[in-house]
Parts: sequence; structure tokens; C-alpha cells
Amino acid sequence: MFKVLVIAYYYPPLGLSGVQRTLKFTKYMKNYNWEPTVITAGNVAYFAHDFSMLKEAEDAGVRIIRTDALDVNAIIGKQYKTVSIPREFIRKTLSSISKAVFIPDNKKSWAKKAYKAAKELLEKEKFDIIFVTIPPYSSFVYAAKLKKEFGIPLFVDYRDLWYGNHFAFYPTPYHKYRHKKLEYRSLKAAEKVVVINRRIKEKLLLTYPFLSFKDVMIIPHGFDPADFEIAEDKIESTKKMKLTYAGIFYENITPEFLLRAYKQLSIERPDIAAHIELEFIGHLRKENKKLIQELGINEFVRDHGYLDHRETVKRMKGSDVLWMMIGDIRNADTISTSKLYEYFGTRKPILGCVVEGAAHSALKEYGAAFITAPDNIQEIKDSIIKIHDLYQQNNLPVPNEEFVQKHDRTKLTEELTKAFQFYLRA
Repeated sequence: MFKVLVIAYYYPPLGLSGVQRTLKFTKYMKNYNWEPTVITAGNVAYFAHDFSMLKEAEDAGVRIIRTDALDVNAIIGKQYKTVSIPREFIRKTLSSISKAVFIPDNKKSWAKKAYKAAKELLEKEKFDIIFVTIPPYSSFVYAAKLKKEFGIPLFVDYRDLWYGNHFAFYPTPYHKYRHKKLEYRSLKAAEKVVVINRRIKEKLLLTYPFLSFKDVMIIPHGFDPADFEIAEDKIESTKKMKLTYAGIFYENITPEFLLRAYKQLSIERPDIAAHIELEFIGHLRKENKKLIQELGINEFVRDHGYLDHRETVKRMKGSDVLWMMIGDIRNADTISTSKLYEYFGTRKPILGCVVEGAAHSALKEYGAAFITAPDNIQEIKDSIIKIHDLYQQNNLPVPNEEFVQKHDRTKLTEELTKAFQFYLRA
């Protein structure tokens, strides 16, 4: 087999959707004659842990090397301690301070340790490709250093933009300059750039003209068919239409406008509101729960809290409609969350409250989607009424199966390994 060294801070048992892309790539690489070794985080606290996903990696025979570091999250807890997400104001304040102090990010300490672990490994073993996934961006800086020292081809996977990222904060011109300079140098060292959507590709090509069209390839997020073949255990039926969200809320991703639309619906059409149940899987934050109480719609909401991936998939499959939102923020058009592509795997109708951009385009191609502006309460309420009417008539739309099949993670992993192979033959 060929060997690929994968550098990924976010990897099981860390939970949430950010780890799944890399997990699934490494899970299926051996099917295509590539053996992965993953260097990832060790003793760090995080907002969610999912040991079922770690078992998935272990069952696939993925070799995992863990490196500890004085990480900001690790300081606050014991090994694999799950910590609560602070209130949004506090989280954003801490995030801004962190971004002002650490360039390119607060994972620099870990990235340096990962670099040392990778260097020791590369001195003993032969690897054909280095594959680094970002964020964190500091891991790309050190992966570029490994490429220069060992001459091993470097592939970088952009799950989000780096320079100009929608959550970026540059308190001074120097911060802006430094980020762009670090990204420029790192990209210069990379043989191939992998991105999740066309919008990120376009922005990279505009920002860094030395990149050619062929230098950047698109491999979108996807879903793992194996996750959806699990036995459908019975989910308690309330004889109501279940509208479900799976994920967390932060920055411009908020349930506020959906909740306010539902409140309006409960006043104007109580007959419809009484037959709909809002389900939340993940982290419904204190401020979200407070708003639900203030609106007086507690009886219509079910908060399941964080569930492992298997249980989350089961509940998504047992829902009638899934909901997601992406609010208006700088470069929000580049966001296409992995959660959305898991939604595609359920083949359920989706209510997407999103800005124009990658997610909007994907929902249109999916076909079984109702799309509104993220903050238009009237539009969201009208869409819920329309969805409910179709539900009552047993006439909810079905997705474009050809589009769904294109996002099978086994096929996406094959695309990635073919790119590895092509480069080695070139």
C-alpha cells in the first residue's frame, strides 16, 4: 500500500461535524490502496466527545498518533473533558482576545508538537503524501515546513477559508498582513489544494494569482452510506410533524428567527402549530432556551442535548423535515457545513434559511428544499405552513437522487486517493 501522513487536530474522540470529513477519508482510504497514519490532538477538552466515532476509526484500522500540547481548551479540563459552550458574548470576547494574541491561531503549540512527532516518524518511515486539513491554520504552516525538509508532496484540505475567513478578526493591519503572508508561504509549498466548494476555490484563485485552476480541486462534504444503513430503532411517535435541527449554535448560526416565526405561527395558525414539533439535537444554549421560555413555546420544543453520531442519524432519519440556517456575515457565501450534506444522506425535505452562496446552491440542486432568507420571519413562517400542508397531503418533495449519490463519502475518498495517485505518477 501507499502511505499518507494525515495531520488533523480535529479527529475523534472530539465530536461535532468538523471531525467527520477527515474521519471518513481515513476510514475509506485503505479501500483504494492508501494506508493513513493520523497525527491528532491528545489531552484536550472540547465541547463534545463521541467515542462511537473513535471506534469507527479504530475498526477501520486507522493508525492514530496523539500529541498533547498546552492547548487553551486543555488547560480547563482533564483528559477528554467535555466543557459547556459559554454564552455567545463571552465566547466571542474570548475568541477575539485569542485571535489578537495568537497568529495564525491558538493551536500553534499543538501544531509544533505535531510537527515534531511527524518529523520523528518521517525519519523512520517512508510516506508518499502529507495531507493536512485546516483549520487550524497553524498545522498547515508546520506541514509546509515538513514538505520542505523531507521533499514529500503536500496536499492541503480547506474546510474553511483562511485569509478572510467569515469568523476572522484582524485587530491591526499587521494581523491581516501576517495571516496572508503565512498562507501565501504555505500554499507555495503545497502540490494540491482541496476545497469543499467552488466559492472557496474562486476566492483562493483571486487572492493568490500564482495558483492555477488545476492547482485547486473541489471535493465537497458528503455523507457515509454506512451511517444510514443502521437499524431504524423505533422512535417514539407524537403524531406530529417533526422539524429537526442537528448541530450547535454560534456566531451567525442561531435559532432565533425560526423560533420567532414559530411563535407567530402559533398565534396566527394555532391549528398548524399544534401539529408540529421542533426538535433540537446538539447544544441548545442558555440564551436559546431563555428565548423559548420568553416566547412561551416550550410545549412545542424538544431538546435532546448532545447525542452520539449514531443516535443523531437515527433521529434525523426519524424526522419529517430538517432545518438549517446560515446567517449573513462576511464571506458567508463560502460556508457549506458538513451537517447539510449529512442531511442530504437522509433524503428528507430541508428547510434552509441561508444566504446566497455555496449552501444555497447545494440546496437548490438537492431539489427537496424550501429556501428562505435567514432572518425573514414572515418568509420562514410561510414556508413552515407550506411544508405542513404538503406533509398533510403526503406530498413532500423527494430529492434529486443523482445529486445525493455524488456525495457518497466512499466515492469522495476515491476522488482524493486518485488525486494522490495521479500526482505520484506525474
